[in-house]
Amino acid sequence: RWRGDKNLNMTELALLGKKIGMTREFYKTGRLVPVTVIKMEKARVISVIDENKRGYKAVQLGFGNIKNSKLTKAMKGVFAKKNTEAKKKLKEFRVKNTEDFKEGNEFGLEIFNEVKFVDTISRTIGKGFAGAMKRHNFGGLRATHGVSVSHRSHGSTGQRQDPGKVFKGKKMAGHMGDKLRTMQNIEIIKADLENELLYLKGSIPGSKNSEVLVKKSVKNVTKKTIGEKIKVAEDAKKTPDKKKK
Repeated sequence: RWRGDKNLNMTELALLGKKIGMTREFYKTGRLVPVTVIKMEKARVISVIDENKRGYKAVQLGFGNIKNSKLTKAMKGVFAKKNTEAKKKLKEFRVKNTEDFKEGNEFGLEIFNEVKFVDTISRTIGKGFAGAMKRHNFGGLRATHGVSVSHRSHGSTGQRQDPGKVFKGKKMAGHMGDKLRTMQNIEIIKADLENELLYLKGSIPGSKNSEVLVKKSVKNVTKKTIGEKIKVAEDAKKTPDKKKK
């Protein structure tokens, strides 16, 4: 479950999208940048939460469409009361002012118009039950000199009579992947408002068609984007060099 952060405003609300896959973008200078393409969904304000009732200000957003036949009676009642079409996912985000929001309002990629860096939250690809070498990058046991059938085992597990147990957190074989992971300070290469596509620099955890939550970067990123770096380099070429003394 993803919860909204405190003290958010309109530009810091998150959007839910679907990872389509990866491709690459070329710049005029010939530079190649790998990008992940995310198909974003428009968010609809389902309800505005008042501070007097709950003790905090927030907005509840709905993402994705779903058939009424797949809803429970309780959820049918919720959407009927709000007089809006059913949404697949509901997420709540805290905001400073609820006056900026009205039930039924929709917004999409335009909230990232002036945003250069974003954070993403997605679920990693599940690897199933993995051994210690794959899961924790162990070196394994020796290839010869008495080691038999246990070359990829994790070796010694516990201690003797004292403490007589295996400590919690011991690196062992087990379920690998399928965990929520946050990627911070990912650069927005470009945004296609017409097709609702967001191009983010580099890779993002998750398989194709997996859900990705995109929000404005929490950290104050001061580094330059690729476009800004290229522009600085071009401007440097245009300026004439000072005459050597």
